[in-house]
Amino acid sequence: MKLVGLTGGIGAGKSTVSARLRERGAVIVDADAITRELQEPGTEVFAAMVARFGDGILAPDGTLDRQAVAAVVFNDPDELVALNSIVHPAVGKEIFRRIQERIGTDDVVVLDVPLLGKNGLYQVAGVLVVDTPIETAVQRLVELRGMDEADARARIANQISREERVAGADMVIDNSGAPGDLDAQIDAAWDWIESLPDWAP
Repeated sequence: MKLVGLTGGIGAGKSTVSARLRERGAVIVDADAITRELQEPGTEVFAAMVARFGDGILAPDGTLDRQAVAAVVFNDPDELVALNSIVHPAVGKEIFRRIQERIGTDDVVVLDVPLLGKNGLYQVAGVLVVDTPIETAVQRLVELRGMDEADARARIANQISREERVAGADMVIDNSGAPGDLDAQIDAAWDWIESLPDWAP
């Protein structure tokens, strides 16, 4: 099994690259998707979040209102720490479980996470970073996700810098152009992944 990390800032197009790798046969372990699953009503994480932050984080249908959660934690470091202490351990445990399911296979497993270092918890063999200029990312967030421009810029500013992210990369995918411009880069990334050592627990 090959285990690689995939990361990139908001609006960089990480999900597009992830989808391209999935088309090649990669197994995607998506931290954001796992987080959403673990925050569904009836889960321990959901119950802990409601106990900590109150019913104000719920939508009328009883599910989590993610915008309301963001409003609580985005500008309050203490509340963000509280949220992370509830969510991150559960997500980490589930990510590790999914990785372990693939041990002994020939799978390429891509760990798709917002923030990842090569020598982090999962000991990935390499880190792919999807990179795009900040202005391009802002434009995408406004046009494709309907974000307010000021909100988009604030969210980008709240992440680690583009320079820091690229500095931690073993391979960078430039996603500043059209989707078709990714083809050759995905080919190169796949060849690189296949050259990496197998994951050892």
